[in-house]
Amino acid sequence: MADSIATFLIVFQLFVLGYFALINIIYLLVMVYAFRTVNSGTAASVDVEQLGARLGDAHLRPLSVLIPAFNESATILSTTESVLAARYPGIEVLIIDDGSRDDTLQQLITHFDAVPVDVTVRRVLEHKPVLGTWRSRTHPNLTLVSKENGGKADALNTGIEMARYPLVCTIDADSLLEPDALLRLGQQFSYDRKLVAVGGTVRVLNGCRVKDNRIVDVRAPRSIVECVQAAEYTRSFLSGRVAWHTFRSLLIISGAFGIFRKDILLAVGGYRKTVGEDMDLVVRIHRHCVDNKIPYEVGFVPEPVCWTQVPTDLRSLLEQRNRWQRGLFDSLWHNRVMFLNPKYGVIGMLGFPYFVFVELLGPVVEFIGYAGFVFFVLLGWVSGPIAALFFTVAVLLGMGLNAAAVLIDNLILHRYPRILDALRIALFGSLEFLGFRQLITVERLIGTFQITKTRWGQIRRHAIRSGD
Repeated sequence: MADSIATFLIVFQLFVLGYFALINIIYLLVMVYAFRTVNSGTAASVDVEQLGARLGDAHLRPLSVLIPAFNESATILSTTESVLAARYPGIEVLIIDDGSRDDTLQQLITHFDAVPVDVTVRRVLEHKPVLGTWRSRTHPNLTLVSKENGGKADALNTGIEMARYPLVCTIDADSLLEPDALLRLGQQFSYDRKLVAVGGTVRVLNGCRVKDNRIVDVRAPRSIVECVQAAEYTRSFLSGRVAWHTFRSLLIISGAFGIFRKDILLAVGGYRKTVGEDMDLVVRIHRHCVDNKIPYEVGFVPEPVCWTQVPTDLRSLLEQRNRWQRGLFDSLWHNRVMFLNPKYGVIGMLGFPYFVFVELLGPVVEFIGYAGFVFFVLLGWVSGPIAALFFTVAVLLGMGLNAAAVLIDNLILHRYPRILDALRIALFGSLEFLGFRQLITVERLIGTFQITKTRWGQIRRHAIRSGD
């Protein structure tokens, strides 16, 4: 019996330590590769004015921007003004009010002097009934849509049906676009005719100073909770997504900022009703194109930036991560036929397995690692120094990767003009591994076993105003 316990403990320790070491090595290699790619790409990037002159209006495909909104009265006007001011010829903006219980719709109607119009569309996607449509008299390219509540995916399906143009861009209702973001992202479709979907970078708006619905001063967020997310977003977008794009295995385009070909959206049946609709859509696009032998590309471009609000309190953050985990599980399960299936090439053999073993099962292994070592120490089965070494190495590696991601990113892209802001995010972001990470791991673990829960949840919004 004693020999069996000793063997189990050895195997357990080796497995947990090996898993942590492997994951951190992967993170490190991906970050180094991605930042080298971003650095070389930034050196060769084209100024937006030169970009417009090179392409010309005739070479840019018209674009429909969809903004789903549910109880977004605090931010919807700023977001809409930001999109309307974007540099892009041939653009229409559709705001789909998904049965808001606040005055979101009325604010839009009043602010943009909108009047009722009749819009007839062919019903091809599943969504709740449309209650009314309005068009702005001050901005003729702005249409407001009111519909019964059905969720974000449902609202986006309504917008896809009503969109008049061949490209469809989705933006969250609490976000601000940089003026050249749509131009930089939309022009990718002129360069690559096989491109069916492309995402841009999403950064944390909290803490930035805003004037006339534009970011005029990029600053670090005020609280540790927000700084942790700022560091996390930097690491995720400027390392993970760059690398997966290069490996042609990008499985997610953020719902906060992405552009898709409308014909592909219709071909896959639009958004599926799930709490992780953004990843689910991209995975189904991969699956559809491979199944139907359609030459395609799904891309990511780091330069176009959309600034979005993130949760300001721990409870909202945990609820958001619970939903992300449920959405991840549902998407992977729905498309499980792709798992380790050579038919889907590098997606099936590399990208999909990574999301299963690292993103989905990561919280399970991490929790078992933490809890197991504590439990075994209390029973005297593992020595305290070994457990302390495990925790120290895990925490220091994570802290180092977070801090390095923020500082290297700022050296390359210079997003934070003040070095103290970058240092603040790097410092507080590294503190993620001293409590925040463990809480989020537990919440994600809970979410893994709540896959039948369909509640979306609501993040507290704050008005976007000068000084935010």
